[in-house]
Amino acid sequence: MDLAGLPYLVEAMTPADIPTVAAIERAVFTAPWPEEAFRSELAHHEGACYLVLRYRPWAAARGDPARAHLLQRLWPRPALDESLIGYGGYWRVVDEGHICTLAVRRAWRGRGLGELLLLSLIEHALASGIEMMTLEVRVSNTVAQSLYQKYGFERVGRRKGYYGDNGEDAWIMSTGSIRTEAYRTMLAEREAALRARLMTADSAPPEPEPAPWPKESSNAQREKG
Repeated sequence: MDLAGLPYLVEAMTPADIPTVAAIERAVFTAPWPEEAFRSELAHHEGACYLVLRYRPWAAARGDPARAHLLQRLWPRPALDESLIGYGGYWRVVDEGHICTLAVRRAWRGRGLGELLLLSLIEHALASGIEMMTLEVRVSNTVAQSLYQKYGFERVGRRKGYYGDNGEDAWIMSTGSIRTEAYRTMLAEREAALRARLMTADSAPPEPEPAPWPKESSNAQREKG
């Protein structure tokens, strides 16, 4: 997606991002991956793609000592990168892309940023020659299911007791082929609508979150496999 004129960046995750990603992970999920799991994914999983979402003005502040000092006063946690506000990833299995993670910091939700990450993952998968996308999602997570359905995911199965924290079932959802003309047309329409939303929405940063970032319920957008 063309992010020109928007205060957001989507970039490939790097090892330097992992402490912040892990902090978001701990705040969002009841069974979070440890930092080492992300390090292993980046270092050894050739079929994995992980993206991070940044708030552009704060990312720029990292190279400006004066702005960085101001940001540090607002967010006094130097080990974390406060410009990183979300992340997502998928695994390539032959010609299938399996979305394994998708998370946005709580204070930044409701702005279409989870959708931006999902769209970015699908577009990356298309560029990589992937044929279809799949994922698992908690049966109770109707918000996430609605987002996935918006991008052509449909329920194709159910995994009993899939989530170890509470034994909840998971829906298996799949897109079918993302390479068809019909799907690409739909994707372009969704992209245009999302860009219009992001262009007109309030892009001011939220109030600083308390430290540490609060624990949230398991009913979050990412449903890790």
